[in-house]
Amino acid sequence: MASPVPLARHLLRVRDLIDRDYAEQLDLPALARSAHVSRAYFARSFKATFGETPHQYLMSRRMERAKALLRKNELTVTDVCLAVGFTSLGSFSTQFRRFVGDSPTAYRDRDGHDDLARLPGCFVKRFTRPVG
Repeated sequence: MASPVPLARHLLRVRDLIDRDYAEQLDLPALARSAHVSRAYFARSFKATFGETPHQYLMSRRMERAKALLRKNELTVTDVCLAVGFTSLGSFSTQFRRFVGDSPTAYRDRDGHDDLARLPGCFVKRFTRPVG
């Protein structure tokens, strides 16, 4: 008889799914199905395990990627918006300002240099992660 897979393992897989597919249209019911639990139980368990709701985690991943793309200065703000999974520039700009404290354009103007490219990704992620 096979032993049941612990919930924590399912939650880690869902977190990995969000990390990998952050630009896709991910919704709570689909994520809960991936964890093999109800939506409400999934949302509570995810927050208890990782300290933020699935939506907050998804937004954090999107904002981290948006910041990296804006620092590279190769794409327009609209292209960055679409690349990280937003379909509306207004929604993206609002969320970006909420997470980062600046508009995407102001962030690019302030931090749009490639000094961070010389640092290991783990350090960049640690010190540029949005505070939510």
